[in-house]
Amino acid sequence: MQNRVLSKLNNWVVFVLFTVVVFAVVLYSVVLIRELRQRETRSIEVFAKAMKIQQTKIQIDSETQDLLLSVFTENDKLPTIITDGNKNAILAEGFYRNIPPEILSDSTKMRQMIRTMESHYAPFKLQVEKGKNQFVFYDNSQLLNNLRFFPYFLGVFILCYLLFSFWFLRTVKRNDEGLVWAGLAKETAHQIGTPLSSMIGWIEVMRDENPDSEGAKEIEKDIYRLKTISERFSKIGSVPELNDLNLNETVQINFDYLKSRISRKINFGLKMPPEPLLIPHNRILLSWVIENLVKNAVDAMKGAGTLDILIYEKQKNILIDIKDTGSGMTGAQAKNAFKPGFSTKKRGWGLGLSLARRVIKEYHNGDIKISQTEPGKGSTFRIILKTVD
Repeated sequence: MQNRVLSKLNNWVVFVLFTVVVFAVVLYSVVLIRELRQRETRSIEVFAKAMKIQQTKIQIDSETQDLLLSVFTENDKLPTIITDGNKNAILAEGFYRNIPPEILSDSTKMRQMIRTMESHYAPFKLQVEKGKNQFVFYDNSQLLNNLRFFPYFLGVFILCYLLFSFWFLRTVKRNDEGLVWAGLAKETAHQIGTPLSSMIGWIEVMRDENPDSEGAKEIEKDIYRLKTISERFSKIGSVPELNDLNLNETVQINFDYLKSRISRKINFGLKMPPEPLLIPHNRILLSWVIENLVKNAVDAMKGAGTLDILIYEKQKNILIDIKDTGSGMTGAQAKNAFKPGFSTKKRGWGLGLSLARRVIKEYHNGDIKISQTEPGKGSTFRIILKTVD
């Protein structure tokens, strides 16, 4: 139990760390883009000052001219428009930079672009003459426009990658668990086979000594049961044939066998429709599931109580309810009941219910779940099998 808690804690720690990394990367990208925007704004501010100097009537030396030319040349990415005091574009050479020709030739598009620029950034004001002003309008470079959505794209991409990785690792884990349980089941069947063969031989000896021995007959029944169990284990991991049809007969056989072997303090009942329920299934494996659920119910009732098996048809499904008056389960226990390794019993391996779910879901294309449980009031396990149209 402690190892399971530590494992879950480790999973949450890894998840939180990955989440922090994702947010840190997105936040860092936002900071970088903001820094780039501020640099572009400072670049335009220098450009505006250079334009103001160029338009003054003061004599400018050659070095200053070269410096101004360098400033104008550097602005080869940011769209820039210089307007008069009424915010009408000045289309003379040098008064605009990086504006598409289709906008320059269309006054309506030009005015729209100036309004768009003004909505993004306040223009720089140039006082060229006393009482006369000009405005420098500018906007983001195409690179910055593209980078605006980069943090969101990056965050979504990393999130999708993490979700895919989680799904992939979980799928691999389930497949590995399935192979482990299948291998364990087949090895168990192999180990049971050796003493079983010896027991069959001893039964023949007992028959020779006393043909009418009741003990020999009962042991023979249990040997047959052991052979059935061995065959069940050997089928795990293989694709079983669904040759049996009459579900009532399969459940009745299980009921008759189990009733004679469970505590007499348990009121064991079976209720099913009188007409045969015809549905393809594997009798050996389905019997195993029912037997496993019944034994769990008996353990939950500690050998005394009421145990009912109800079979009925509902919404094109055949339902098998196994209801007990045992100790019941908490919500957390019910949630983990079908996970490999989970058990409420001190000596349980936690394999029975996980293998039962595998038999029902993978081999019979059905489902198995806990339809009702409450601590101190018992539980109801439900097997759902789809009818054939």
